[in-house]
Amino acid sequence: MVAQRELSEAEVDRVFHALATSTRRDILRRTIEREQSVSTLASEYEMSFAAVQKHVAVLEAANLIVKRAEGRERLVRANPEMIARARALLARYEELWRSRIARLDELLAETPASRTDTTDTTDDSRTEEGD
Repeated sequence: MVAQRELSEAEVDRVFHALATSTRRDILRRTIEREQSVSTLASEYEMSFAAVQKHVAVLEAANLIVKRAEGRERLVRANPEMIARARALLARYEELWRSRIARLDELLAETPASRTDTTDTTDDSRTEEGD
């Protein structure tokens, strides 16, 4: 197994930008299932061939898909390596947020007496003196 390097900030930006549109996510899904020509992909959407080509170009710039020529056709397939790297990034984000939520749960579960600090007592004594 080849070790995956972390995505650069520019790569992260391109991946999230590419996945921000439902059409591009659908193109990625279709190309995960099987390699397809750009013209076959274009026939699945109610938009121009040029518009689908632009979506494919964004996915290709993010390295989420790979395009190759076969005769006059351009075939597109998903890039499992980049998908795995993006998935690993999302898993790190998930772990970060799960640990933060777990810490918040711990803080909320503490009894009120255990959360009392010395500042609260000092404030109470000033109020008593002022009366």
